[in-house]
Amino acid sequence: MSARRAVRQAEGDPDRLAAARSRVDTAKVALGERGPVWWNDEEPDFNRQLVRKTPYAAWFSGISK
Repeated sequence: MSARRAVRQAEGDPDRLAAARSRVDTAKVALGERGPVWWNDEEPDFNRQLVRKTPYAAWFSGISK
């Protein structure tokens, strides 16, 4: 959080702003929000698809609504 506050406080000073943004980027990489993906299992991605058109259709139909 201090890195994000530093970005806000550095407005108007390009050098301080670049340093603060670098700290934010370092923190996000450490948290896994940026950088190489770690969850890639080479399986197809079913995001943005109707569940009834995926291999999860049988499981989903068993959930009580």
